[in-house]
Amino acid sequence: MTWSLAFPWALLLLPAPWVIWRFLPPYRDRTPAIRIPFFRLVTEAAGLDPKPGAVVLRRKRIQMIAGILCWGLTVLGLARPEQLGELVTVEKAARDMVLAVDISGSMDANDMVDAQGERQQRLQLVKTVVGDFIKARDGDRIALIVFGTKAFVQTPFTEDLASVHELLDTTQVGMAGPDTAIGDAIGLAIRTFETSKVDQRLLVLLSDGADTSSRMSPVNAAEIAAQKSVSIYTIGVGDPKGSGADKVDLDALEDIATRASGAFYYATDGKGLSEIYDEIERLNPRITETVSFQPKRPLAWIAFAAVIAVAGMTLGWLHLSTSRRVT
Repeated sequence: MTWSLAFPWALLLLPAPWVIWRFLPPYRDRTPAIRIPFFRLVTEAAGLDPKPGAVVLRRKRIQMIAGILCWGLTVLGLARPEQLGELVTVEKAARDMVLAVDISGSMDANDMVDAQGERQQRLQLVKTVVGDFIKARDGDRIALIVFGTKAFVQTPFTEDLASVHELLDTTQVGMAGPDTAIGDAIGLAIRTFETSKVDQRLLVLLSDGADTSSRMSPVNAAEIAAQKSVSIYTIGVGDPKGSGADKVDLDALEDIATRASGAFYYATDGKGLSEIYDEIERLNPRITETVSFQPKRPLAWIAFAAVIAVAGMTLGWLHLSTSRRVT
């Protein structure tokens, strides 16, 4: 634990009283008077009370000591002493990421394979893999968007990854409608990035179907994202040989990624999804900003409190001394 002065230049005031006493002429006032030896004894014998100025006052030693202490403590208080705590270093991520997850009706299909080789619901396996991906993003700010017929922001940008994971777990198939609005999801992500002040902006979009209900085409949305410096990584998890809304449009997802300076991936099982997220992390290493600060505890109030205490004790002692002499 260390100490410091926030305004050390104030210490230059320490010799100020001595400089004034040494170089400035003393105050003098000429009045007619008679100097009488043993003046106090004479006044006591005559029963008279001397008027102000009749007695030459001399400073007592305790007054000099108290004056020096008070001035030194006052200057020390003006110098603002501080107690410094331990240096704290905080790493702040300079990357914002939006996860856009398709929860349309087709995500209810049980054709994804987990690590044990068992078939699982598409959305359930996606939530498991994406949840692990979120846990590994410590220090990043993440926003979560879910989309079906409509797109919704589940969480705005936050570093509270536990909350993002929990809200992802609560999503169910069809909550946002049965259709797929990829273009609207990208548009909503672009609006979400408007609050971002960092340079590295990533959108990871996962879908198992073709765009069927967007008001904005995915291609136009991808071009706008590119203009806003948002990189889009698309992941297809559906069946490209399916029909209607259940058929994933791999060409469209690849076109979106290409236009937005990202990459396209296709996954058929949980292991493939994990590898894709590892690849995205490899292509976009996390940029961090290191912020260091040292807690400071101001101590100037102690010096000023000591000035009051010294002055009070000195005045009390002088008053007590005078009372005893009079009696």
